[in-house]
Amino acid sequence: QVQLVESGGGLVQAGGSLRLSCAASGRTFSSNAMGWFRRAPGKEREYVGSISSVGSTYYADSVKGRFAISRDNAKKTVYLQMNIVKPEDTGVYYCASRSSGYYNSDPARYDYWGQGTQVTVSS
Repeated sequence: QVQLVESGGGLVQAGGSLRLSCAASGRTFSSNAMGWFRRAPGKEREYVGSISSVGSTYYADSVKGRFAISRDNAKKTVYLQMNIVKPEDTGVYYCASRSSGYYNSDPARYDYWGQGTQVTVSS
């Protein structure tokens, strides 16, 4: 069983930065790919990006060049650094874990989810 706890959300002005963290329990963190997703008000859940077990990162086009994902296996934590944020980045951000070490943009491929953290970007 894996538990994921996100933190770091809040209110930020457009153009600013925010860093989200996702702390994981479980013994296999280093071999798990991790993903970030978000759900904006009234919209479907959206893929943000992911990091493979060996640290390769992949991003949705909407955040490419602005967001960065990293991981610290010793701390069992994955991060989402959000830069140059825009009002359309507003939403609840979720981290997710999958048993495979390969990234995937399909939320159905993830086995465990956190409760989410709210990010609000003001214009």
